[in-house]
Amino acid sequence: MASLNVRTPDGRVRSVPLLKRITSIGRGPDNDVQLEDPAVPDSALHVRFDGSRYEVGSLGATFQINGKKRDSHVLASQDVIRVGGTELIFARDDAPAPRAAPPPSSTPSAAEASSDSHTAELPGVPGRELVMLRRLTTFSERLMGSYDLEKILESLMDEAIEVTRADKGFLILMESNEPRVKVARNLSRENIEDAVEKLSDSIVAKVVKEQRPLILADAIDAPEFKASESVVNLKVHSVMCVPLMHKGDLFGLIYVGNDRLVNRFEPKSLDMLTIFGAQASLILQNAMWVNELKLDNTELRKKLEDQRYGDIVGSCQGMKDVYKRIDKIALTDISVLITGETGTGKELIAREIHRHSPRAKGPFVTINCGAIPENLLESELFGHVKGAFTGAVATRAGKFQAAIGGTLFLDEIGEMPLQLQVKLLRALQEKVVYKVGDNRGEPVDIRVVAATNKILEDEVKKNTFREDLYYRLNVVTLKLPPLRERGEDVIVLGRFFLQKYAKEFSSKVKGFTPAATVAMKKYAWPGNIRELENRLKKSVVLADKPLLGPDDLDLKPENLEPIMPLLQAKEEFQKRYINEVLARNNGNRTKTAKDLGVDPRTIFRHLEKMEAEKTGKPLPPEEDELL
Repeated sequence: MASLNVRTPDGRVRSVPLLKRITSIGRGPDNDVQLEDPAVPDSALHVRFDGSRYEVGSLGATFQINGKKRDSHVLASQDVIRVGGTELIFARDDAPAPRAAPPPSSTPSAAEASSDSHTAELPGVPGRELVMLRRLTTFSERLMGSYDLEKILESLMDEAIEVTRADKGFLILMESNEPRVKVARNLSRENIEDAVEKLSDSIVAKVVKEQRPLILADAIDAPEFKASESVVNLKVHSVMCVPLMHKGDLFGLIYVGNDRLVNRFEPKSLDMLTIFGAQASLILQNAMWVNELKLDNTELRKKLEDQRYGDIVGSCQGMKDVYKRIDKIALTDISVLITGETGTGKELIAREIHRHSPRAKGPFVTINCGAIPENLLESELFGHVKGAFTGAVATRAGKFQAAIGGTLFLDEIGEMPLQLQVKLLRALQEKVVYKVGDNRGEPVDIRVVAATNKILEDEVKKNTFREDLYYRLNVVTLKLPPLRERGEDVIVLGRFFLQKYAKEFSSKVKGFTPAATVAMKKYAWPGNIRELENRLKKSVVLADKPLLGPDDLDLKPENLEPIMPLLQAKEEFQKRYINEVLARNNGNRTKTAKDLGVDPRTIFRHLEKMEAEKTGKPLPPEEDELL
């Protein structure tokens, strides 16, 4: 177990065990290790444990390790971390104890030096095998942090040759179920030319088929192989070949050979190579997995460039239609109304309209009409003069004045009070605004983009939104599709946020499991992109594994949308489709019936059902069900 000995600036010392995967350190009370030091930020550091090592990283604070500034550091026992005026001394019980140095006056004998270099033997394990095992362990630890696949393959092969005292070695990986030589090395750690021609196909085929280690002390005299053309032509002498397995599947082989009969392999050599192969499988799988993720990330970055429009990520047909409209309307000062559910990215769209417009160098000013109390909203929009109301101690400009030469984004416009809607309409029509308490108008040169998650046509009918203001704002409408209707965009956006927050929080999360991607596509995402972003931010911080699963995203089966019976699904589609065609035909029922190839009574009956659902009145009986 590991711990931190905390020494405060006033000299007090306490020990804190590191029991969690991620331990937060800082002055704030929410930290796992709270430091009573005014020079330490609320969130200073975190210590992450990956199962084998502890690594300290910064959360914005400057810290030192053993007197040197660091952004991150893999901790060793007795490392001293200094942040602010506090020292944190790392201790690990399972760390190897340092070997005591010999007295200065003593000179070790040759026998003692030999014993010291090999250390004491373990019970039942001969000295040479023990040395080999220790070499394998050291070698594995050295390579586990490396992800350069080519260098790993060469290092693995060089070590295998040295451990088994072979003359040459070949590392083979399976590609499309066929063995392919990836590395061929000799005793001098040099690459072997024409590697495929230097090993026996028949020996490789046998190990691939049986997936068991094979040793041949003298292949030429072996009954099974003495007739093999490759063995005879190559004059193969002593050979060992072991399979590389992952989860029960063969993915490669290690093949070593000796050309001299005096160096024949013995059974214990095969045992060593088998152990080495097991270690190599883990290292190779880790490197191949990371290498594949790097390729995936490269492809993802390229795909993201193709699937982006400025800061907006997504390439479904609905979003492509939005991008096309932005290209057309951005160059004008025409008023735009952006509609869509909460969390669909309406402000991002408004920013892209501004960025693509001639006003791009001017300010982009945002005001949320639903977040400001009614009695303050007018002042926020138009400004006020000194003494206009209690608390108005100085004259102040509003958002309209701040946006001169640029774009004013009115978010949640549907929440604006009716009285203020009159003044907004006047300002938009005359392009003149009046500060609260002032009779002098100020001309403003701005473009207005508004957004709402409400259906303003319905608000007009309810008399909660002025019709004249609606038409003034709604010259062009941009309707953003909800995330559940954007198909593969949910995965593209998910990967984008995952990369962003994995980098921000120094997380080792690399991607999603197949089950997670399926769950993400099935979930309805009522909070849309904002919900997706927040779930991923939380998952990246809390996850212990490199791949996020459905549970990490809280996408359990009970949280997914229930499966709709087929009959109900057909009815829902039919209703939606008839409504779309009616809207296209401006409510013309006869033309809609003609376009759909149905009797006009079908459309009338559909509208009666819709009205009955709205009012709750029972539908009048009909002899023939037309829908």
